[in-house]
Amino acid sequence: MTYQRERLIILDADGTTINAFDAIAATFSQLGMELGDLETFQKRRHLFKYLGGVKMLPKNLSRQFSKRKRNMLLETLTEIYRHDAQLFAGIAPLLQQLIAAPQLRVGIVTRNITQHPEETLRLLFARHQIDTEALDFLVHIPLSQEKTAHFRVIREQFNINPACAFACGDERKDYRAAVGAGMHPFMVSYGFEDHQHLTLKAGIPEELIARTPAELCQRVNHAFDLNLPSF
Repeated sequence: MTYQRERLIILDADGTTINAFDAIAATFSQLGMELGDLETFQKRRHLFKYLGGVKMLPKNLSRQFSKRKRNMLLETLTEIYRHDAQLFAGIAPLLQQLIAAPQLRVGIVTRNITQHPEETLRLLFARHQIDTEALDFLVHIPLSQEKTAHFRVIREQFNINPACAFACGDERKDYRAAVGAGMHPFMVSYGFEDHQHLTLKAGIPEELIARTPAELCQRVNHAFDLNLPSF
């Protein structure tokens, strides 16, 4: 098979490029709920992560029980993402360099749960001088769908050799999706899952995991020879 002479990198949004924890914590705080600290947050799985964990669950559930209050939470989260949420340090210049790099396809895949998530991310990234129109793709994946098929579609859309395709993520599902689509994973442990969960429980090789945004930037910088300044 003949491939394009290009490379590909897929970046995850929440927890990898975007400091989602601070945005979610601010949303909970505005609505009189508690989220806990990042370390505790990373140890939760699935629904408990967003409802504040087992100990805080009854209080938080009672405050979200009505449809009106659930809508209020979503509206508040959307506003915070659009006007206050931040990219992790170093991510904006990294994205700018990736966009400018020759023969490189770069884009973002997200499960963001705000209202009109593509518009939400456009506004968030624009505040950091990143034009999402300059990306090769911005794909929103519903929570009900697996990422693997979407990763494969993106790679095949641009006819990229799997050996030249990479994906960044912060959860074990991101790792499995990358490997399942024949791509090389960059993983981080500062997002929705901590280092212990990723290594001991998910079996992800420690060598693939960046513990800080700076380390992720260094790894991507080296892999793509971007000549970014050291962090």
